[in-house]
Amino acid sequence: MHYVFIAGVAALGGLLFGYDTGVISGALLYIRDLFALSPAMQGLVAAIALAGAAAGAGFAGSLSDRFGRRTVILFTALIFIAGSLISAAATTLTVLLVGRVVVGVAIGVSSMLTPLYLSEMAPAKNRGVIVSLNQLFLTVGIFVSYLVGYGLSGVHEGWRWMLGLGAVPGAILFIGMLLLPESPRWLAGHGRMKDAEGALRRVRGNGVDLTGELTSLRKDLRRDDGKSHAWGELLKPALRNSMIVGIGLAIFQQITGVNTVIYFAPTIFQTAGLSSASAAILATAGVGLVNVLFTLVSMRLVDGLGRRPLLIWSLCGMAASLCLLAFAFAFGANASVGWLTITALCLYVGFFAVGLGPVFWLLISEIFPLRLRGRAMGIATVAQWVLNLIVTATFLNLVQALGSSGVFLIYAALTVLAVLFTLRFVPETKGRSLEQIEADMSGDASVPHGAVVGR
Repeated sequence: MHYVFIAGVAALGGLLFGYDTGVISGALLYIRDLFALSPAMQGLVAAIALAGAAAGAGFAGSLSDRFGRRTVILFTALIFIAGSLISAAATTLTVLLVGRVVVGVAIGVSSMLTPLYLSEMAPAKNRGVIVSLNQLFLTVGIFVSYLVGYGLSGVHEGWRWMLGLGAVPGAILFIGMLLLPESPRWLAGHGRMKDAEGALRRVRGNGVDLTGELTSLRKDLRRDDGKSHAWGELLKPALRNSMIVGIGLAIFQQITGVNTVIYFAPTIFQTAGLSSASAAILATAGVGLVNVLFTLVSMRLVDGLGRRPLLIWSLCGMAASLCLLAFAFAFGANASVGWLTITALCLYVGFFAVGLGPVFWLLISEIFPLRLRGRAMGIATVAQWVLNLIVTATFLNLVQALGSSGVFLIYAALTVLAVLFTLRFVPETKGRSLEQIEADMSGDASVPHGAVVGR
């Protein structure tokens, strides 16, 4: 089975993640009028999916460690389908919120498991670009959701179609995952070395020497022999550095404000002077296209330039763009400011997409040991979704209290803090085996740099 096909199907989880998070931005313009929603209730409709995502990410790690990455992804695809159809069929606000929670649970599970599955399938030399497929598909999903929103903006109750169409990629993901193998590393960790070898053979193809990778898997099993897999092990000193990096980046990815753009971009553009809903959604689609294009740039750079430099340049550019955005809003709402706002948001999203967006998901799939990778990634992902929820739920109220200019200046200051955090804590992992990264993060000097490069 060709690896490109395997990676492409698995990364559909990212597309669903992106579509279902982005589609609410356009649908909200119509839902708020239909249900007469206040700014606080608009925030709730957008944010309640994030509460579901935090819950989904919380149990996804344990479930995937127990039942397998592939099995849980299959189940998640069915949840995506159910949540999309419930949301589309909603005739009351309560039913809509239930549908959004169900979709949110699926988003949370998918956001953690897709990069994990891809990381465990990929060889070290191109792990960055392979895992970044998740982020690429995520940005494509967001962009598609904006295009769908624009295309349905003039359709009666078009918001139902916007939400319901999420069931289509969910069905494709389910069918595709039926054809894919389980993660070889999960199989090896459960004593199924023959199955692990068979899965690797399907991924790498016949004629490829698997000796190095199989040796690496056996080394991991020996290193983990007799060690506890309990939650409490995540608090031990050997994992401290990894947890600081994972949770810290999760927090900074959200408190720097990116998802206020993803969820509320049409609302932001209307505030800046683009009066019609269709024009605001079209401008948002332009931002979504920038997101896709700069994610492609990131994929070209992440295995060459490295994770850490991309993060630093990304964050510096985001801080400058947020300052420009605050400057634009300081002049009030008019057509000229509207175009300056579009430019600033495009720059901000572009800088995010080239670094902080994909590199966070890549790093948390690399820095945790195999025996605890699912649970540790789950904790980092829960932190990401909880902060996402808080930022999203408070954004419109903060804009009312401080003005758009003040809110974006706060995000700019927090982005500067993220630069300092990266300089202090974030390691470089490009081209290194998962075993070597684990040894370095835990302070184990017994494994030489570059060991087991096939990982």
